[in-house]
Amino acid sequence: MENDSLKRKAASGMLWGGLSNGAMQVMGALFGLVLMRLLSPSDYGKVAMLNIFAALACAIQESGFIPALCNRRNPTHEEYNAVFWFNLLASLSLYAMLWVAAPWIADFYGDPDLTGLARYLFLGFLLSGLGTVQRAYLFGHLMVRQANTCSLVSMLLSSVVGVVMAWHGFAYWGIVTQSVMYVLVVQLMSWHYSPWRPSMHIDLRPALGMLGFSSRLMLTNVFNILNNHAFSVLLGKCFDSHTAGVYTTARKWDDMASGTVNGMVSGVAQPTLAQVADDRGRYVNVFRKMLRFASFVSFPAMTGLALIAREFIILVGGEKWAESGTVLAMLCMHGAFVPISTLYSSLMVSRGRSDVNMGCTVGQSLVTWAGLVALYPLGLHAMVLYFVAASVAWLLVWQWWAKRLVGLRWRDALSDTLPFLAFSVVVMWGTWLATSGIRIPILLLSCRIGMAATLYCALTWLSGARIMRESVQYLLRRGRTE
Repeated sequence: MENDSLKRKAASGMLWGGLSNGAMQVMGALFGLVLMRLLSPSDYGKVAMLNIFAALACAIQESGFIPALCNRRNPTHEEYNAVFWFNLLASLSLYAMLWVAAPWIADFYGDPDLTGLARYLFLGFLLSGLGTVQRAYLFGHLMVRQANTCSLVSMLLSSVVGVVMAWHGFAYWGIVTQSVMYVLVVQLMSWHYSPWRPSMHIDLRPALGMLGFSSRLMLTNVFNILNNHAFSVLLGKCFDSHTAGVYTTARKWDDMASGTVNGMVSGVAQPTLAQVADDRGRYVNVFRKMLRFASFVSFPAMTGLALIAREFIILVGGEKWAESGTVLAMLCMHGAFVPISTLYSSLMVSRGRSDVNMGCTVGQSLVTWAGLVALYPLGLHAMVLYFVAASVAWLLVWQWWAKRLVGLRWRDALSDTLPFLAFSVVVMWGTWLATSGIRIPILLLSCRIGMAATLYCALTWLSGARIMRESVQYLLRRGRTE
């Protein structure tokens, strides 16, 4: 019964994660298309150059407490309360420091407009500190539907505000307001759904007791951010805001697409794995099923996006965004493997090995930065290709640790992933050949999407892929029960 209950929770969580993340990406795409028409690459570039500072501050403020609380199985009120006050004090301190540092950040990029923009953008992580514990409660209790409702409503409201401001000529201020508004609404709704409330008895000792575990997660997040935002910093410093905007827009679409699958995985992976951590055989089976599902969905989605990337970007944004389409096509292979990396990271954390998780992330970040710094004289495309290759190759390091920690064999990991990658490449190649003669952009996109989706589903079904049949059976059963 316990096994069935956990299986239902995980399946339901992944379904809700997929639906809500899919809805979020569609919503984000629609509003993003409008903003692309209203704004220029330089507008996006200004904000992109600041995002790394806001993201780093948010990671330090959160300090890895969300997964740390989740790993404690049954956190007490005292532990929640200590984390709440610790995060709030950290948020206030960090915001004060970054307020003072804003002029220096503007001088670093040589753009005085960034001083006021930075101080406004940094309000986001200050607000985020008010809801860390509420989000931890939703995450730890597998309240995926409620957590994703928070994200959906926040995305809708903040996007409307951003578009209205851009329409009225506020340019990059609209993008920043959208970001701050999103964080604010997420916190308010998290408080609505979470029953936990803080008390005025402030005792930070339980939070300090978790720092040994959570601080390694914090450092992992910091290096993840350095890895993900390396381009924005280097392009803003060594090139200009236009080039930074070209890359940022391409990366945004890559993240939105891969985020649909990654959201399904990340919302349930660590809590589910943590609950079966005591049964090694079952643990490996659960992990492998998640690995198959992530590969089954992510590879066709991202190779499909690469197939239509350039035509799609030009169609919706105009010729001024053409280079972003080329960069997006290259980035899609990185996005295809993001959910796989997330699963391996969740494996490390659920086994209590935040040190391994941190070491892998730090190593990947250092390798990425070293290569990008060395290659920047060759231009944006060379840097992007290196970034993608390094990201995919680093999965070998993750798998080596998975073999050591839980005995996940190399041949099992490869058999769970490579067939779906092969199917996807064959389908996209065949679709490209069959549609290469079409010259009408909207017809070309429609034919490629429809043909690729039909061929992939048929190929996986006829090949007897178990995850395909299990997914169809689950959806049919759910449809009958509802």
